[in-house]
Amino acid sequence: MKIRSITYFCNPKFPLEEKILQDAGRFLSGAKAAFEAAGYEVQTVRVAAIPFPKLLGQNRMDELPKFANQFGKAMKDAGIFYAALGPALPELPRSYQVIPEAIAASEDIFFGGMMTSGNNIHFEQVKACAEIIVKCAPLDPNGFANLKFAALANVHAGAPFFPAAYHNDDKPAFAIAVEAADVAVNAFDGRQTIDDGRQILVAELTKHGQAIAKIAQSLIPDPQSLTFNGIDFSLAPFPDDAHSLGGAVEKMGVQKIGLQGSLASAAILTEAIERADFPHIGFNGFMQPVLEDTILAKRAAEGTLTIKDALLYSAVCGTGLDTVPIPGDTTAEQITPLLLDLCALALRLDKPLTARLMPVPGKRAGDSTAFDFAFFANSKVMALDSAPLQVPLAADQTISLNARKK
Repeated sequence: MKIRSITYFCNPKFPLEEKILQDAGRFLSGAKAAFEAAGYEVQTVRVAAIPFPKLLGQNRMDELPKFANQFGKAMKDAGIFYAALGPALPELPRSYQVIPEAIAASEDIFFGGMMTSGNNIHFEQVKACAEIIVKCAPLDPNGFANLKFAALANVHAGAPFFPAAYHNDDKPAFAIAVEAADVAVNAFDGRQTIDDGRQILVAELTKHGQAIAKIAQSLIPDPQSLTFNGIDFSLAPFPDDAHSLGGAVEKMGVQKIGLQGSLASAAILTEAIERADFPHIGFNGFMQPVLEDTILAKRAAEGTLTIKDALLYSAVCGTGLDTVPIPGDTTAEQITPLLLDLCALALRLDKPLTARLMPVPGKRAGDSTAFDFAFFANSKVMALDSAPLQVPLAADQTISLNARKK
């Protein structure tokens, strides 16, 4: 188990006040040292800002590429690895259009696009997010630029995992994202019953969650100046079998993730996180990033795990669709129905979901991927069984969709 990131949330102001990032860098450096002294490896330290449309305002939206470039340089000077400038917002439609250029103009800066607000699905913004994905794909020969963008449905502020992270306050805060798929793998390895494995998993999550929270609280000099949001203990993987959430599912008794029984396993794992006693924030669930998990990547390449399967598991898990390689010639009109389905799940079940889709230029379904990235396991491009919507679903509209009654 590792700490994937310590994420510091702030309002960096516009024009950018570099002192705010310097203060963030000093805090993150001290926090990293404190966690490492306690035996926790910290992979990255990050900053998440208030949504860039609120920073820039409607009249300065076209300055985002320049601002993102400046932010990236100031961030590196402050010793910070990555930053999220928050999501585009439905009330400012232009904010969606400037994201591809901002990604092209900057390094290690992440963005989101909000598709819902309250109990509303904004069809125009669903389409806008699909268009961002298509426009970002050719920015890199492998389609890697889409690693920096996610379409968001019912995602609230304060979650530490990127690209979903954003802030909603002037007062700084921080939160912890944990890489803990190996905890689930170990909990179910060799167990004879699900309850045996679940008890071990809950106990381990509680033990580490409380230890991490205690350290985090000790880092706050004044509660009036800094808030600890909590921990996102989503079972994030690393691309080797020992840290594979797909491997955890197969330790639970499913021969290959993607076969029947996988959804029940995802539900059990997610519910175990909810049982654990620590301060929760963010998704806290079953994380299924296809290209970040060796077993998921393998099953996707075999055709055992499909995009429809991953969408189905999103109904009982924590995050949605993540690092999913799709054909390079996929159109925005084909992506839109998938994003719409994700929004419907998020609102009806009242849970946060995201989609980080990666069209791979020049590749068709079944072709092998060739990413050269330490956090990726190569797979094959997954088929997207989708066709453009027709009216009335195709119309630009906002519809209300209430959560199911309990």
